[in-house]
Amino acid sequence: MFEPTATYEPAPTRYDSMLYKRCGNSGLKLPAISLGFWHNFGDITPYEQMKSLVFTAFDHGITHFDLANNYGPEPGAAEKSAGRLIHQYFAKHRDELIVSTKAGYEMWAGPYGDWGSRKYLLASLDQSLERLGLDYVDIFYHHRPDPETPLEETMGALAQAVTSGKALYVGLSNYDGPRLEQAAAILDELHVPFVINQNKYNILDRTVEHNGLKETAKRLGKGLITFCPLEQGLLTDRYLNGIPADSRVAHDPRFLHESDVKRVHGKIVALNEIAKQRGQSLAEMSLAWLLHDDAVTSVLAGASKPQQIIDNIGALKNLDFSDEELQAIDQIAQN
Repeated sequence: MFEPTATYEPAPTRYDSMLYKRCGNSGLKLPAISLGFWHNFGDITPYEQMKSLVFTAFDHGITHFDLANNYGPEPGAAEKSAGRLIHQYFAKHRDELIVSTKAGYEMWAGPYGDWGSRKYLLASLDQSLERLGLDYVDIFYHHRPDPETPLEETMGALAQAVTSGKALYVGLSNYDGPRLEQAAAILDELHVPFVINQNKYNILDRTVEHNGLKETAKRLGKGLITFCPLEQGLLTDRYLNGIPADSRVAHDPRFLHESDVKRVHGKIVALNEIAKQRGQSLAEMSLAWLLHDDAVTSVLAGASKPQQIIDNIGALKNLDFSDEELQAIDQIAQN
């Protein structure tokens, strides 16, 4: 299935500059910056580019690779890429890695390839393991709440993933506070090691503060890993002076539109001024803002270039914020 194992010797100093944070009350720690495989590890990305990204990440202490069954493009492609990379270069380092995957969005045609049934989740996990070439994943998530399947069935499938040895821990993604509390009660009763929630959270998107997720996760002793920490690049210097000709907005507006940039342009310019006063880039400050919060375990950052990974890690140099800075950020974001 995979090419023969190739030589890769990671940097001996790989753990020196990374911060590791505990997932709630569990024994599991994650790097403060994790590598997301959402959009840059599919069929359209050259393998050498993917290899340079994971080498850079691991050489700097990023031990967590986050995937889902439908990541690509095309769906399944990211897991195939990750499996190839792990088999070729990380076989000796598997026990230094946290590999996570998810199921919950449409993956195949028909009534059994979507949402949260036992049939779908366990079949999807088997398919993910085959693509990854692994016996188990470290974290298996339900990717989104299912409004029709009984929560007991979905949580029971996560329990089966653990008891079968195909996952070490489980997580929930895109749940709100009340649904999380219900799910956690079921998982606790089943003695399932549920340790983490994955939700969108950044300076501009405060949904988890309003729907009870953040408060509930902290109260229950569960971790929180955040995706889109840079709001698709809006919380970087990319769009401070308009829309570059080579930007995602200009060439691939599926996830970010010109109207999105115009709507928040004044905010990102004002936030950038605070970042400059802190001696940080806007991206560094945006990541630091998340990580200064003890409710946040890790931030999931994607990357298309190795330097972006190194730049993201630079956020760890200053995670302290004054009350005045926090108030100013809140005021800008919420106006």
